[in-house]
Order: sequence, then structure tokens, then C-alpha cells
Amino acid sequence: MTTTAPRTADAGLREGVMSGPELAAQAIASIAPSAVIAFTAASIYLGAGNGTVFAFLLATIVILCVGYIVSMFARQHASAGSLYTYVAKGLGPTGAFAAGVALLIGSWGIAAGSLGGAISYTSDLLGIFGVPASGTVWLVVLAVVIGGLATFFTIRGIRISARVSLVLELVSVAIILVLLVAALVWLGPEAWDPGQFSFEGVPFQGVAAGMVLGILGFVGFSSADALGREARNPHTAIPRAIMWSAVAVGVLYVFAAYTQIAVLGDELGEVASPLQAIDERIGMPAWFAPLLVFGVAASFFAVVVAPLNVVGRIVYVMGKEGVVPERFGRTHATHLTPHRVLLVAGPAAIALDVVLIVAGTHPMDIVVWVDTYATYGYMVAYALVAVAGIAYTRRNGMRSGAITIAAVVAVLAMAYVFFANVWPVPAFPINILPYLFAATMLIAFLRFWWLRAKRPEVLQRIGNTHTDMLEGVG
Repeated sequence: MTTTAPRTADAGLREGVMSGPELAAQAIASIAPSAVIAFTAASIYLGAGNGTVFAFLLATIVILCVGYIVSMFARQHASAGSLYTYVAKGLGPTGAFAAGVALLIGSWGIAAGSLGGAISYTSDLLGIFGVPASGTVWLVVLAVVIGGLATFFTIRGIRISARVSLVLELVSVAIILVLLVAALVWLGPEAWDPGQFSFEGVPFQGVAAGMVLGILGFVGFSSADALGREARNPHTAIPRAIMWSAVAVGVLYVFAAYTQIAVLGDELGEVASPLQAIDERIGMPAWFAPLLVFGVAASFFAVVVAPLNVVGRIVYVMGKEGVVPERFGRTHATHLTPHRVLLVAGPAAIALDVVLIVAGTHPMDIVVWVDTYATYGYMVAYALVAVAGIAYTRRNGMRSGAITIAAVVAVLAMAYVFFANVWPVPAFPINILPYLFAATMLIAFLRFWWLRAKRPEVLQRIGNTHTDMLEGVG
């Protein structure tokens, strides 16, 4: 005879406190457009040349296809489980578990990788003011302080973390827009560059490869869907936040790429920091350079905070359902945040960066390596939710034509992104990251197979935890 252990009361997540702008802040902060603008256009230009704008346009279309499917689910189901819950509705427990683990890898990896970017640019900012903060000890201290602040904000409350992300990202984007607009004014009549809108001489292969980098610049765009309980009018507000944030960021990317090419031309693929090169080229005041560095550092910090929010809520839902230990399915009595998850995820991100820094890794290499690893997670999660969208709409007798078209575009694009990241085989350590991702997924599935053998009732609960079930017990 077995006995059931008493379940501990849970205060639940805070209900209905997130406004539309705050939801958009969560989505945009997860994308970190300022950080993407600082580097991605230059990388795309190396292969796509004047087709860089087309690469960003194609990437935006692909992301909007994914967003259309995610928004369809968000209008039907409000949950903190994000894509994990949505995929369960179309592909069942196995697909849901795969999507959940992949999204956790993506979200936590982006947070850990972006911490490296925040460390690097904060170090540069301190250097501008005469503080020699580039040594290993300084970088480790910055990792602990910046990572600790990000963890604190996520535990303290979803509103404060979203507002911090919103303010920092708005400041960052505003600084960069000031620079870009000033650059166009400086160019005068030469600001109009019709060659960027002509297909003549544009290498198709280069644009296709550039689209891969463009898509990577959007990962995390759907993170507002993890705030199903905490959002006001979630069935309406979350789809709007997802779609409009993707459109706004896509327009920003196109404008930034156009301006960088118009100002720097072929030098765009040669300079180490395009934004700083533009700053020097057009002769901005001396005080603007520190602002620019601060803006990119702020953007990186915002993208440490936002994905940690997603990690906390997905694991919280998994704890509710028994997929992970149920102690993670309870929230802080005062702050109503999944603090136990965050007290693991935040320090783990800090620890990874500290280990890599002590091993001699430059913080910006941490960004490239860890974010690449994380991207595989997002690609799998996006592909799974696309397939789940087709299965869900057909099973429920919904109109599925547009969903099917969007899903085909999304799946083919994600497959191409994956292929482009593994062939031709990149240099070490990028070449081992796909295998590290696969190994992580396999290790996670050991838990799934154990649950299927020992606790099959848990599988029946996957995907069934919605807004009205996120309080009471944990």
C-alpha cells in the first residue's frame, strides 16, 4: 500500500499585472536588438553584400510565420508553459517534453551567453572612464555582480524585471537610433542608396546564408507567451506583443543595416565595431562614445533578465505537472515568482561564464559560443510548434490553410538554419556545439523515459496546466 505525500500550498504566480507594453518589453528584451545591430549586419554583409537588407527582410518573414503559429496557440491557451504547453496540444507529451527542454536550453543559454556580452561592454565602459577592468579578476567580479543583479530582478517580481528590461532596451535603441539618424543627415543626398534595393549583383547564396544570421537575431521573440497568467487579457495581449515586437524589430534591423552599409560601404565587413566606426566617421561629440557603449551593455543586460523569466516559468509549470521535482512548482510567498528555479538558473549562468573567463576565454567569445548552443534549442522548439500548429488546427476542425503555409516556411527555414550551422564544418569549438546540444537533449530524455516507465500519470498532465490552475498547490 502506498501513501501520497501531502502537497505544499503554493501562492501561485501574480495574476494580471503585465500591461501590453510590458509584455512587448519582455519580447524585445529577449531579442536584444541593440546587441544584434552592433554585429549582425557586418557579418551578413561579408557574404550578402548589398543584399544584406534582403536577408533581414526574409528573416523577418520567417519569424512572422513562427509568430503567427505561436499567436494562434496563445489566443486559445493562456499558460506559463510557453511552447512546451502549446506543442503538447498538437504533438502530445513526447513532443511537448522535447520542445520544453529545447526552449529551456535556448532561454538559459541566451541568458548565459548574453551575460558575457554585458561583462565585455561594461568592462569597456569602465575602461573609458579610466578604470582598468579588463583583467581576469575584474571580469569575474563583473560576472558575479551583473549576473547577481539579473537574478535579483527576476526573483523580485515580473513587473520590476520587465520594467528594467524595457527601460534599458529603450535607452539602448534610442542611443543607436540617434547615431543612425545623425549618420544619414551627415550623408546628405548620398543617404539614398538605391543599390541596396536592386537585385543586380546580389549573391543568392550569400543572402540565404545571411538570412540564417538574421533569424538568429530574433531568437526569443516569442517569450511573452510565458506570461500567460501574469498578463492582462492574455489571449489578446500576448499575440499582439509577439507579432508587433517581431515587426518592430524587423523594421529596426532593416533600417540599421541600410544605414550601416550607406555610411561604411565595404568597410562594414572589415571594422571590429561598426557602430563605433560610424561614430568616429561622422564626428559625433566625444561624450557620445560612452553612451553608445553603455547602450550595448544595457541591451546585453536586458537579455540576461528576460530569458531567465522564461526559464523560471517553464520549469514552474513542469514542477506543477511533476515532470521535474515538484518543489520547483512553487513560488515565493511574497514576490510570487518561481524563485527556486531562478536561484538555480541564475547562478548556473554566472558559474558557466566564470569558468570560461578563468580558462582564458574572452567574454565576447562566450557570447558566440553559448548563444550558438542556445540557438539550436530555439530552432527545435520553433520547428516543433510549427508542426504542432498543423496537427492542432486539423484535429480541432479549425481553418488550417494559413497555419500550414506558415508552418512549412518555418520548418524549412529552421532546417536550413541548422544545416548552415553544421556544414561546412565550422572551426572549434563551434563544430562540437551541435553534438553538445544533442547530448543535452538525450540526457534530459532519460528523465522522460523514467517518467513513462515509473510515473505514467505524469505524462497525462503535460500541457494541461493553464492560467486557472497556476495556484493552490505545488
